[in-house]
Amino acid sequence: MRAIWKGSIAFGLVNVPVKVYTATEDHDIRFHQVHAKDGGRIKYDRVCTVCGKSVQYADIDKAYESPEGEKVILTDEDFAKLPAAEKHEVPVLQFVPSDQIDPILFDKSYYLEPDSNTPKAYVLLATTLERIDRTALVHFTLRQKTRLAALRVRDGVLVLQTLLWPDEVRAAEFESLDGVAEPKPQEIKMAETLVETMSDDFDPSQYTDEYQIELVRVLDEAIASGTGKVASQPEAAPAVMDAEVVDLVAALQRSLEASGRRAASGNGDSDGKKTAPAKKTAAKAAKKTAEKPAKKPVKKAAARKGA
Repeated sequence: MRAIWKGSIAFGLVNVPVKVYTATEDHDIRFHQVHAKDGGRIKYDRVCTVCGKSVQYADIDKAYESPEGEKVILTDEDFAKLPAAEKHEVPVLQFVPSDQIDPILFDKSYYLEPDSNTPKAYVLLATTLERIDRTALVHFTLRQKTRLAALRVRDGVLVLQTLLWPDEVRAAEFESLDGVAEPKPQEIKMAETLVETMSDDFDPSQYTDEYQIELVRVLDEAIASGTGKVASQPEAAPAVMDAEVVDLVAALQRSLEASGRRAASGNGDSDGKKTAPAKKTAAKAAKKTAEKPAKKPVKKAAARKGA
């Protein structure tokens, strides 16, 4: 990995020099745009609309246009003069309960490496963060942009996770949710039972990017064929879509039964004998619940916004 930034964390009067590294990477396969007729590579040319000449990237400045059409051009020197661009300090603003940070605010993650011959202060800060159930909020500047970030520890290493500003999160307001009737107690009970049958500890290694695997297979086959073209594949039959489910109880019941079958087929001991699915009792209880007529709950009209 290559450090993209250097600075220091200001933890009270304690100074912690660090190097910043991008913590994540995507595995998307990159494609070039080509001319469909002859496979020629498509390239883009930066052309000035005034003089009509090609412009090198080093000769390009940035311009802002106001809603009224007023244009302001800023050079690299102009950006460098801004106070935020000069700061290489990451001050800890406060420590907040970790569960108070809404996950929707998390943006990008960065690893912090100690940039000192004696990283005692780094280890002290990391150990302290591991022992308390709080997250440090910090303020720093990266690539000419002021950011708010959460500082935490992962496997003994300090991790910086940039946060979106509150006004960068859109409000979710959907009229389709206005006036919707509350779920029936029977539906809620069966949904909770279904959740229980599908619950387990999170293990990201259980999941794979099937699309990426299939794409790599298609590309490898095309390369092996020597044609540079993807061989025609038989078109898969379209999946049969069920009509919109009106009876939620019936849909939940079918889901519970399917979940029970999956558990039964996947639970076997070392002798090859099938073991009873762990959630069989819960599924039976839910079935009995579905067979009993539910009492009609008093309908409550959902209050509309602004009422």
